[in-house]
Amino acid sequence: MADTEHYDLIVAGAGLVGATFGLAAAQGGLKVVLVDPQPFSLQLAPVFDGRSTAIAFSTFRMLDALGVGAALRPHACRMDRILVTDGRRPGAASRPAGSAFLRFDADEIGDRTDGEPLGYMVENRRIRIALAEAVMAAGIEVRAPASVAAVEAGPARTVVTLADGARLEAPLVVGAEGRGSRVRQAAGIDTVGWGYGQSGVVATVSLGRDHGNVAHEYFLPAGPFAILPLTEQRASLVWTETTRRAEALKAASDAAFQSHLMRRFGDFLEDVTVVGPRFVYPLSLQLAEAMTAPRTALIGDAAHAVHPVAGQGLNMGLKDAAALAEVLVEAMRLGEDIGSETVLDRYARWRRFDNTALAAGFDGFVRLFSNDAPPVRLARGLGIAAVNRIAPLRRAFMHEAGGATGDLPKLLRGEAV
Repeated sequence: MADTEHYDLIVAGAGLVGATFGLAAAQGGLKVVLVDPQPFSLQLAPVFDGRSTAIAFSTFRMLDALGVGAALRPHACRMDRILVTDGRRPGAASRPAGSAFLRFDADEIGDRTDGEPLGYMVENRRIRIALAEAVMAAGIEVRAPASVAAVEAGPARTVVTLADGARLEAPLVVGAEGRGSRVRQAAGIDTVGWGYGQSGVVATVSLGRDHGNVAHEYFLPAGPFAILPLTEQRASLVWTETTRRAEALKAASDAAFQSHLMRRFGDFLEDVTVVGPRFVYPLSLQLAEAMTAPRTALIGDAAHAVHPVAGQGLNMGLKDAAALAEVLVEAMRLGEDIGSETVLDRYARWRRFDNTALAAGFDGFVRLFSNDAPPVRLARGLGIAAVNRIAPLRRAFMHEAGGATGDLPKLLRGEAV
């Protein structure tokens, strides 16, 4: 039998959330090992995968506190304004867009955010590289490519057996490996959720004119269409379609995709060129029924995978990472067993309501906006107009989007754990 190696924490998944959590826990003094099925060298490869993420200003504070922010800033595009428009599908035959729109402006809350934007758009590959470099610089052990074959939670320790037969032991295992989390399955935690019959078509485009750091969210009957500003006069397009249409778009030639894009959104985008590959992701909601189990904690998509309508999935996951790291580091300093039910309950209580409320809110948002029934359109228009006219309500929305509300973990306030 292979020798068993001992750690404070075994983290399954070295993606964006797992690596950030590992970094935070290690900086707090815990001995961490990251296990991931992908070769870690791939994290460092600047492979263009087309995906970008909206990072809330409070999340960027966390990246700064972990020493990752400086490497990301040159690649982060400020979002100073967000324009939300409710409309029918653009095109010669369709009726004009509704007059209802929402305008969020960072200047409105600048006095409370030290002039921070509403958020930053950063390509995922840039975040991956910055995190991987920080993980290596911190000397955190990474087992990759390696996959979790079995997890046995005992009364005092958890033993994780890898596919190659290696045995790792720690008081706690953290599942950060996404929707199909092996750690969650091993802990017997069920999930609830449903598909939307929609897919997100993601592409990066080069723009013919400056985007002015403005993000557009255009609500159409099939779902939202977002134009999100990137550096170098580019934008990330996230285009929600029925799954059947999305698959057809994925299979289309570059020329056909470009012409379809211009036919649908040409007046919005003017002179654009699609850069690099395009991706199609089926959209669904999945919530774990619990965030913890004996000697087990879940973070990120392993705990909650939501519709990307508000771009909050990664921000929710990184808030989990910040909260769990803070709870565990404080418990360690008090001499507590970091994998005990008492300690894990603190984390679950802290994050459960926020995650469930946000997931339910996004779900309602999708159903409200991916609907062309006249009464729903009327209610939607009235709601948008009301938020636009009531400044305190609009500012509250911006603070929520920036992740600066509620009981914030230290890292999201820009403080070390």
